[in-house]
Amino acid sequence: MDAARDRAEADEAGPVRRRRRLRLAGFAVTALLGLGAAGAGGVAWYAASLPPLDLAAGSQRSTVVLDREGRLLRPFLTGDGRWKLPVGVDDVDPRYLAMLKAYEDGRFDSHPGVDPLGILRAAGQMLANGRIVSGGSTLTMQVARLLEPREERSLRAKLRQAVRALGLERRLAKRDILDLYLALAPFGGNLEGVRAASFAWFGKEPARLSTAEAALLVALPQSPELRRPDRFPEAARRARDRVLARAAAEGVLTQAEVAAAREEPIPQARRPFPNLAPHAAERAVAEAPGLARHQLAIDGRWQAALEQLARERSSGLGPQLSIAILVADNETGEIRASVGGVDYFAAERAGSLDLTRALRSPGSALKPFIYALAFDNGLAHPETMLEDRPMRYGLYVPENFDLGFQGMVSARKALQLSLNLPAVDLLSALGPQRFLSRLRDAGAGIALPKDSGAPGLAIGLGGVGITLADLTQLYVGLARGGEVVPLRMKPESATPDAVGGRESMRLVEPVAAWYVADTLLGAPPPLNAPPGRIAYKTGTSYGYRDGWAVGFDRRHTIGVWVGRADNGAVPGLVGRVVAAPILFDAFARIGLDLRPFPRPAGAIMASSAALPPPLRHLRQDVPKTVAALATPALRLAFPPEGARIDLASAGAGRPQLALKVTGGVAPFTWLVDGAPVMDAIRRRETNWQPPVKGFVRISVIDAAGASESVSVRLQ
Repeated sequence: MDAARDRAEADEAGPVRRRRRLRLAGFAVTALLGLGAAGAGGVAWYAASLPPLDLAAGSQRSTVVLDREGRLLRPFLTGDGRWKLPVGVDDVDPRYLAMLKAYEDGRFDSHPGVDPLGILRAAGQMLANGRIVSGGSTLTMQVARLLEPREERSLRAKLRQAVRALGLERRLAKRDILDLYLALAPFGGNLEGVRAASFAWFGKEPARLSTAEAALLVALPQSPELRRPDRFPEAARRARDRVLARAAAEGVLTQAEVAAAREEPIPQARRPFPNLAPHAAERAVAEAPGLARHQLAIDGRWQAALEQLARERSSGLGPQLSIAILVADNETGEIRASVGGVDYFAAERAGSLDLTRALRSPGSALKPFIYALAFDNGLAHPETMLEDRPMRYGLYVPENFDLGFQGMVSARKALQLSLNLPAVDLLSALGPQRFLSRLRDAGAGIALPKDSGAPGLAIGLGGVGITLADLTQLYVGLARGGEVVPLRMKPESATPDAVGGRESMRLVEPVAAWYVADTLLGAPPPLNAPPGRIAYKTGTSYGYRDGWAVGFDRRHTIGVWVGRADNGAVPGLVGRVVAAPILFDAFARIGLDLRPFPRPAGAIMASSAALPPPLRHLRQDVPKTVAALATPALRLAFPPEGARIDLASAGAGRPQLALKVTGGVAPFTWLVDGAPVMDAIRRRETNWQPPVKGFVRISVIDAAGASESVSVRLQ
């Protein structure tokens, strides 16, 4: 009897429930379709009663840093701790958009914001199933809800969304509405927008989604927390498969595509967002915090390859050692890769510090510039013979790295073998202050030790501080024929951000720069590396704290630093052994330009014996008579430094330039741009016939090896 009564009550209650569903469905249809039936006046009256819809609420995005091709290097969280990456229709796989419309809003491209047929379908499904199967909301209505989020879930809220949707359709194009949905749709946790979700769940841009991945991202916004793949993978799978089934029913996918997509696993955990060039990205944002989009000159693929190289090499160096790598374009000065450390999140390596900007002792890495300036000032030639023997300069007694001596060696060999004593001898002749001033004038931020006073000869062997960025910039100058350009983080087409706002500056003339480049090409390569392919130099700081290797080909310059972020000593840390192999590997990963450096006019390739007498040896043996000791210092009296000389005023015929020297010991050898222009003469005045107009560097060397140079412009 009880069972019969229950059945009777159920039979009696059935019509009641059906009538209730009909009333609810009818109310929904009336409320929403009534927008059209009641006439435009009612809609306009209700719309006017609502406050203006703030479209700016949909424009707040995460700050992003991009590479030179627009690829994402690093995004940043918004102020409220959410990932909101900028995204638009063009950034998304077309199959995702097709499935989205098929599943959410099949008539999106044709309806005015509200879809009457969709509302009728939703009402019918509610009648048939006794529950809400689909809400009848169009994508435009969902955008309205996302722009104006409200906790209320009622027919009144639906009516408000419908009116807002009609207004959006009047204000925006369909493409703009779709852009807003792609950027605002929730995907669980702190993920907002399809691009953030694509990176978080699949580690890729939404333009590269598979069919299964696209279907999952279509399904998640309907219930983002209850379908999170990392927490409810089965719910996520079921939702994905429903999207696939609907897409097949609408003809968007074939059954074969659906079957293959269903076999793909659901991601079990979120992936980290891209974090390439984190130090450069942070610096760019800090310099312009108001910008939401920063584009750097970095090549994302090179950056990823060199960060991987740093991780690989550091694994055999110890847990506290780090590696910094910088790649610069020789033509523009653009930084194409910047590895500030091995692991940004490694506390034991102080990974958050940008070690490309840390002041460190360069060891022997500044020697090429001693030789370049010596060549440029007429003090020496690559085949000039130098003395590698014990020397004392007051209290300073330099030694070679191996504590040995080579005797008489050419300047070329002395630089290739990185001998200390010949380099110090050249620096003594050049002058430490002069050397330091020229490097600083070229944009290098060189720091002397605290309370050191005037620079001494030790600066040539690493007795200064310099950053990897500044050292690389100087080597770019050698690769460019002696002209130093500031390194820049932004592409050439962007607003210049040259270091210190400086323009290019000539460090040495092309002949001197080519002499150094040609010499460094012959430096012994690391073990198992081919010779003669990279012009490079290594350096090891005092106490084995820093290992350096900087090299260049025709197109790029790469600087490598290895050491501890806390400047601690590392026994056995030698630049040639540790840093040079990384340098050669870095060139292999970005591609090596094997074209030879073009030989400039005026470069002399001759043996020491064939050079002018003052250039055969660094010093000449001059009788130390009283008269000789009393000889005034050599000075180039004419033309003066920086003069502009009008050759046309010299009269008819081929113009000649007067040259005059005072002091010094005869005979005198005159050079222009590093090349002798006449035989040694004893007269203190002579004339030279310039072959062309323009900037030239005029040098004179006396019999004692003293020299003086000026730069003038002939016009």
